[in-house]
Amino acid sequence: MVEQPPKEEILSIIKEIESDPTATQRVLSERLGISLGKINYLLKALAKKGLIKVRNFSKNPGKLGKIQYYLTKEGLEHKIYLMQHFLKKKETEYNNIRKEWENLNGHTLVSREIR
Repeated sequence: MVEQPPKEEILSIIKEIESDPTATQRVLSERLGISLGKINYLLKALAKKGLIKVRNFSKNPGKLGKIQYYLTKEGLEHKIYLMQHFLKKKETEYNNIRKEWENLNGHTLVSREIR
């Protein structure tokens, strides 16, 4: 079974590309705290799925090409899907922590009343 990258990493990359299409892989790596190799792998996967487009905009044949990343319509739809997934996950985590806090708080109050 192929391991899926965490949705949070994909969402972070998509958001960065949307806000700064000229960001290099190295810049994305530094901003997101993800290794350069993993950024390269994830960007290739996003391009293969059609979620981003990669464009070389350097016209000098002797120079290393400058690359821009564009979010496609499918990429924008995927971003919305990932944001919904992420928010639902965080809401569930919040509710679980809140319940745990209430349980702990209730136990603390009970133990204080016994004294």
